[in-house]
Amino acid sequence: MVFLAPALTTAFSALQLAVGRYLLYGAVACALLLPLWPALRAQVDRRAWLALAGLSLLGNLVYFVFLAMAVHWAGGAAAALIVGMVPVVVAAVDARRPTALPLRQLAPALCLCVLGSLLVAWAALGHGAGAAGDAGKDIGQRVLGLLCALAALAAWSGYSIANVVWMRRYPHLSGHAWSLLTGVATGAIAVLLLPLALWLGPLGQSQGQWLHFAGICALLAVGASVLGNACWNRATRSLPLSLGGQLIVFETLFALLYGFIWQQRGPTLLELLAIALLVGGVVLAAQAHARWEKIHG
Repeated sequence: MVFLAPALTTAFSALQLAVGRYLLYGAVACALLLPLWPALRAQVDRRAWLALAGLSLLGNLVYFVFLAMAVHWAGGAAAALIVGMVPVVVAAVDARRPTALPLRQLAPALCLCVLGSLLVAWAALGHGAGAAGDAGKDIGQRVLGLLCALAALAAWSGYSIANVVWMRRYPHLSGHAWSLLTGVATGAIAVLLLPLALWLGPLGQSQGQWLHFAGICALLAVGASVLGNACWNRATRSLPLSLGGQLIVFETLFALLYGFIWQQRGPTLLELLAIALLVGGVVLAAQAHARWEKIHG
């Protein structure tokens, strides 16, 4: 949904969308954390809060602001393509560890993911500017959008790696608790950014537009942030880093699915081929990890 939300809230800036989403995320996280806090208080030290603040800034606010600008300026397909390269970046970084699955054994899976992502972008952009919602964008806007997508890729890759590292330092905290603590930290940062978002953002929205905006922010806060982060934290704690990175390819697939629903059309044959390549890459990666774990324990 994070790829579709910017297209549904064009009357608001990327920073306003990020601040709105994370204010609500912080509020919901606080409410859910209250009954758990007496048991967690002694387990969350100052170092954990500083880590959570850094992770929140990088993986939530910075990432989502750049992603929203990329969708506005380059279109959802291009943004999904570039952010969909997270598996390549994460696997390449993780392969440097002596005990990790070597990059050469992941190469077939990574090649399929890269090829599938390229076909996704080609198919979506070739479907027509009107269908993709990119009409009226000049080359300068597209270049800025692609640069923003690259920045979002860097932010999310860095977050994916750092989040796993910090979660392993606090194994007594569940993935759900870590997600709620991240929400509290993100909400606090969003409060600080609220005056800036209102000052720099566009003016003159109607009451109906604000209600629509609030609904989208609430959907993102509960669905993508509270539930999505809890599932992601559980997955990355249970899986090797490079395999967890591979699974982010499903974000690209769902970005396409919701995009098709929004555009009221089905995928073309080329798009179906791209989806098959992306899923095939994940399956090959899972098989490679299964073989590696069987041999090396």
